[in-house]
Amino acid sequence: MNYKEWEQFLAPYKQAVEELKVKLKGIRSQFELRGEHSPIEFVTGRVKPVPSILDKAKRKQIPLDKIEEEMQDIAGLRMMCQFVGDIQLVVQMLRDRHDLEIVEERDYITRNKESGYRSYHVVARYPVQSFEGLKKVLVEIQIRTLAMNFWATIEHSLNYKYSGNIPEQIKIRLQRAAEAAYRLDEEMSQIRGEIQEAHAIFSRKTETT
Repeated sequence: MNYKEWEQFLAPYKQAVEELKVKLKGIRSQFELRGEHSPIEFVTGRVKPVPSILDKAKRKQIPLDKIEEEMQDIAGLRMMCQFVGDIQLVVQMLRDRHDLEIVEERDYITRNKESGYRSYHVVARYPVQSFEGLKKVLVEIQIRTLAMNFWATIEHSLNYKYSGNIPEQIKIRLQRAAEAAYRLDEEMSQIRGEIQEAHAIFSRKTETT
């Protein structure tokens, strides 16, 4: 495909990401308006760049005429949570939505990857309305804590630096760091009530100054 054809192909994915970002951020606002803790800290999204699509298609041996059906993360969103317990709440919210269809779930939190990676992945089919009609595209939504996201960002950078062949000693340190990050999440969950009360006091103080 040439540049224009790629732009046309990726357009519905870009639309899906932008629409879902607005909708999912809106959930957080609704919790805030009710003065309740939001299980969603923030939401980010992106569409995979063309070189990354081509690289993954080559690695996974996906024909270019099949990437629409077989590549699930061309459109991707990340939903960050403060606490591990918030993740299942967010997953259930996604299951209950009527504007998307969940086609797959992958739990890398209770069954983390060997590398130490933890996150909850939801693959959904999302309908995009364009002047050409309705088109359903696959979107991958990753739900994780801030600590999990910090670790995953570092691991991604190291994978890029070493072209996927991270030295064994660094792998071991990454695994230790992943366990430390998870222990941090567990400790924070233990004092969740104190943290939420502190946030509420700080918010009230900010509103009155």
